[in-house]
Amino acid sequence: MGKIELMSEDLANKIAAGEVVEKTMNVVKELVENSIDAKSSEIKIELLDSGIKEIIVTDDGIGMDKDDAILAFSRHATSKLKTLEDLFYINSLGFRGEALPSIAAVSHVNLKTSDGNIGTEVEIDGGNLQEIKYSDLKKGTRITVKNLFFNTPVRLKYLKNPYTELANIVDYVNKMALSFPNIRFLLINNEKILLNTDGKGNLLKVISNIYGIDLAKKMIPIVGENDDYEINGYISYPECARTSKNNIVILVNGRAIKNSEVSKIIIDCYHTYIPESKFPIVILNINVDPILIDVNIHPTKMDIKFSKIDTLKDLISSAIKNKLENINLIPEIKNSISMYNKYNNIPKENDKDNTWMLNNNINNFDIKPVEYSLDLDSTYIVKDSDKTNECVELKNKQEETYLSTKESKIKKMYPVGVVHATYIIAENEDGMFVIDQHAAAERINYEKYLEKLGNNDNTNIELLIPIKLEFSNKDFIILKENLYILLNMGFIIEEFGINTILIRSHPYWLPSYAIEESIKKIIDIVILTENFDKYKFIEKVAATLACKISIKANDRITLTDMEDLLERLRNTKNPFTCPHGRPTIITYSNYELEKLFKRVMN
Repeated sequence: MGKIELMSEDLANKIAAGEVVEKTMNVVKELVENSIDAKSSEIKIELLDSGIKEIIVTDDGIGMDKDDAILAFSRHATSKLKTLEDLFYINSLGFRGEALPSIAAVSHVNLKTSDGNIGTEVEIDGGNLQEIKYSDLKKGTRITVKNLFFNTPVRLKYLKNPYTELANIVDYVNKMALSFPNIRFLLINNEKILLNTDGKGNLLKVISNIYGIDLAKKMIPIVGENDDYEINGYISYPECARTSKNNIVILVNGRAIKNSEVSKIIIDCYHTYIPESKFPIVILNINVDPILIDVNIHPTKMDIKFSKIDTLKDLISSAIKNKLENINLIPEIKNSISMYNKYNNIPKENDKDNTWMLNNNINNFDIKPVEYSLDLDSTYIVKDSDKTNECVELKNKQEETYLSTKESKIKKMYPVGVVHATYIIAENEDGMFVIDQHAAAERINYEKYLEKLGNNDNTNIELLIPIKLEFSNKDFIILKENLYILLNMGFIIEEFGINTILIRSHPYWLPSYAIEESIKKIIDIVILTENFDKYKFIEKVAATLACKISIKANDRITLTDMEDLLERLRNTKNPFTCPHGRPTIITYSNYELEKLFKRVMN
């Protein structure tokens, strides 16, 4: 007798459940997607102990008649695919016909449904049909799933703790609410409402329901289209960046998906606007002809493949970058009533939220006199009072004409002092500004080096005494392989013995006081760069050099120097952040200042 036998339907369903149902979120996902496909306008999700004990999903959709209600629990039974061709033009969220039988195989399921005529109730226990009877339910469907994984205890053991399971569910329902703002979503766990949207189609209001009003005020609308794709949604101001990528919500034809290429292009758009460890909040709707995407590559349907992905990436990149480049991104400091004792309006001494007050000691705001001025007849430098043998480049006089012809993104600011020899205090008719002098100078120098590196000018300066550099054998091999990068920049290099090179000339724009150190940093970048990309290499070199040469915290400069620094910052392409994404400027509006000093009371 042969060894190969057909699996029983019960065993096949349990195996399928392992692919479709891994956690309570998967159950909620499949049921909610069915409700959406059923043209529901209201979907209510009720959980008991994060769905581990019970999940109830109720909708007001088209419902089912008796025959469909029974057939829905059979494997591969679906109303969404009729022919093979339909698989390449999927408009629904569900289509495989595996979800309900997979869920029913590992739980107790009660289904009540009505198509507006006669209601039907179906009981399923561990995949086995128990009872079919009439139901008094009005039009729509109500599915109750109890005791998930009761008959597969190993699976139950590997469920996460209730908080993690609930967090996963909340994250998914949030994405569905963002994807379908015209549907009312109500999410309840242990009788506590976690999400309640109004279903009136206002996406920004849904964002407010999920993230809060303050965040919603910091969201920027974007739209764009080309021959293949349409996009719309909201992106956050850089100051709202979070530590997790989970706040990048990508929706394709209403489906919440994960796609590393799309996520990466969104994150790249915020390059130098936010630190590398932070990520923006983005709600991106992508509408596309279903023929250009494949959603049939994973049982959860949360990953898809795009045709013409490059045109989509270009569209997203241009839409986001255009917005970020054309709005004022200076963070405005807002005052909170919690900063004051509500009885006597005095700051609380032990209030950790008031650390901005520097222990409430006004003497900590020590405005120190400047000590050094700049040499106006040569390359502009400022001496570090603690490191008298070093100097820091601020600007080159011949660049003034080039910069002054640009249209500024921020108004002119007038410096009035400095705090801790680090933060310049400035003013204009709109309010008070605090500028990080290192971040500001770093942005100026970064853009200067981007221009120098990108203009393919190989003008170089010959060294009177060549610089000799020695490397490990591994690094030397890598360097020799990529030596053309340095030669194209204007270096003249020759091999000099074992694992050693001589630098005989260098590009003219390297800082004269830090030639050798700058060359070493550039060579380090060459050695460490994998999959060489010219733009990314140029950006890395520019950021590295800018950080090295720019004025630092505790470098003391004159009021004239501050005026010059602020004017040059105004004329950069992005005056709002340094190359590493830290803010260069924050502001207190006149209104916020008046609130601080109780000149206004509302």
